Amino acid sequence: MSSQLSPRRKIVAFARPEAFVSHCLPILSRLGYEIELSETPEADPGEGQLRVPMKADMYVADEHRLGEVPDADLGPPAPVLLLTGRNGVDGTDSRVIAAAKKPAGLHDMYRILQQVFEEHPRSTPRVATHLRARCHRNGQKWGAAVVSLSENGCLLRSSEGIPLGTRLNLVFDLPRIGTVQVDAESAYQLPPDSGLVFSAIPHFVRDAINSYVHAVLAPAP
Repeated sequence: MSSQLSPRRKIVAFARPEAFVSHCLPILSRLGYEIELSETPEADPGEGQLRVPMKADMYVADEHRLGEVPDADLGPPAPVLLLTGRNGVDGTDSRVIAAAKKPAGLHDMYRILQQVFEEHPRSTPRVATHLRARCHRNGQKWGAAVVSLSENGCLLRSSEGIPLGTRLNLVFDLPRIGTVQVDAESAYQLPPDSGLVFSAIPHFVRDAINSYVHAVLAPAP
């Protein structure tokens, strides 16, 4: 299973690359949200020609460039995600439905885009992987593989059946990061895999998983 999704929405940003944290835009593209910067249109207009405003399902705008977002000719305007400072949204522009502090980070952008576009939003990115794992429950130990991972949980391919509601301890190795250990519960099934939800994981473990997920999603240098 690939971690890359085909972009489904047209999102145009009236903002410079510096308004986003490093790798934010390419990672969002791999997650299905390709954001086109207005400074880099597909084709430059000839000298003396006016650039036709780009139509989009959503606009992202630096607070200093909100006036460049085109108004809708017919129907409701596309929503706007404002990139701003600590003060956030002032409510004067009804098109603005969300705000993120500059430089906008991956998790803030991802949560907002999920809330706007997805019927069942996911709070954190997930990547396909294949990590060897060990399961521990009631003195029993067995081998497994983590085939999909996010900071909140994973899909586990196990040599032993895991009934729904089962609580267990899961240990797996993250390349270049090290061994992590989490408590988890079997919450759903996607045969042949079990969906585990992590519970009360320490901050340093969450940070380690996030670092691995970002490394998988980030473009090659």
